[in-house]
Amino acid sequence: MREVLLLCWRDTGHPQGGGSERYLEEVGAQLAARGIKVTLRTAGYRGAAKKETVDGIEISRGGGRYSVYPRALAAIAAGRLGFGPLRGIRPDAVIDTQNGIPFFSRAVVGAPVTLLVHHCHREQWPVAGRLMGKVGWWLESRLSPRAHRNNQYLTVSLPSAEELVDLGVHRDRIAVVRNGADEIPAGVAVGGADSRTAHPSVCVLSRLVPHKQIEDALEAVAALRPAIADIHLDVIGGGWWERNLRDRAFELGIGDAVTFHGHVDETRKHQLLSRSWVHVMPSRKEGWGLAVIEAAQHGVPTIGYRSSKGLTDSIVDGVTGVLVGGAEGDEGDVGALTEAVNTLLLDPEMRLVLGEKARIRVGEFSWEHTGNGVHQVLATTAAGLWTSGLVSPQASHSSLEDARSE
Repeated sequence: MREVLLLCWRDTGHPQGGGSERYLEEVGAQLAARGIKVTLRTAGYRGAAKKETVDGIEISRGGGRYSVYPRALAAIAAGRLGFGPLRGIRPDAVIDTQNGIPFFSRAVVGAPVTLLVHHCHREQWPVAGRLMGKVGWWLESRLSPRAHRNNQYLTVSLPSAEELVDLGVHRDRIAVVRNGADEIPAGVAVGGADSRTAHPSVCVLSRLVPHKQIEDALEAVAALRPAIADIHLDVIGGGWWERNLRDRAFELGIGDAVTFHGHVDETRKHQLLSRSWVHVMPSRKEGWGLAVIEAAQHGVPTIGYRSSKGLTDSIVDGVTGVLVGGAEGDEGDVGALTEAVNTLLLDPEMRLVLGEKARIRVGEFSWEHTGNGVHQVLATTAAGLWTSGLVSPQASHSSLEDARSE
């Protein structure tokens, strides 16, 4: 492959950018390091350049939350004709990121398209409003599977692959390449007994948006405070829902027991993780849960909801963390979450064992391995084949053992 086009509605610099954008850009950086020309087309936002190069990726920005889609298609079409921001583009492979809505790039791009789906958004669409929620879910669950019935799919966890199968995507066209993880920044001490706070410390590392359900962590702390008076919650991350969460903390009477750190840099993020006793991820839905791995780098176990689907892959229940609540479709169980937090805070031996096993498992994940896996998938599509199943991160770049002819 000589050239790859990446499409995503946001990049990591976007105020609402998160783990899915991080995955795509880390993959892009790995591809660029191989000498492949990588272009990312994404939305614009205040203060962002229309065009810049980051980690070898040529980023082109235009459009907003919804207009990014038609403007990207127009830019691709114009680029193939030799003008516009993507002039001269001739990709050998395309990653079309479906964050609920795909770009439907196969209509204009003239190259094999791989649809990247971190997870399905059934539970999240209501936040967009009644009408947009219905339209969005129809696009995601009905139109997209039909429009991409002959395309390669890429996702980040085995549960997300099963969700795609439930939507009618053939299993033989779904490849799973899990997230990687960065090295702990230089100068940050690896989490351990010496780095932990003296008081019981719980943290949440997340974008602050409704479907992350940070309110459940607040309620758990409020319920435990009478028995664990010095419990403290660190909320790491920013987002448009922050004001609501601050208000909820004061309603629960725990305003002084919660610190909202906002968006922080990598060094500060890891410093805060290294101090924590327990990480809580009460999200309604996750494709994988990169924060689980980042907490595990510091020997901090994660408690999350079984119903979130993706956490059943990133957390080995009872081994590297704890999963609570019911099956798919449930929004979570605050009572069970509270009980699990209480158990880990009061049981240092259990907390240590889970945390150390989580730390050991982190060794399985790196962005280099993720890049190798996605490169294998894209090279296979360029050869007119499909890849299925879990792509081994250490597989040979040219291995096509899991590929099937279209």
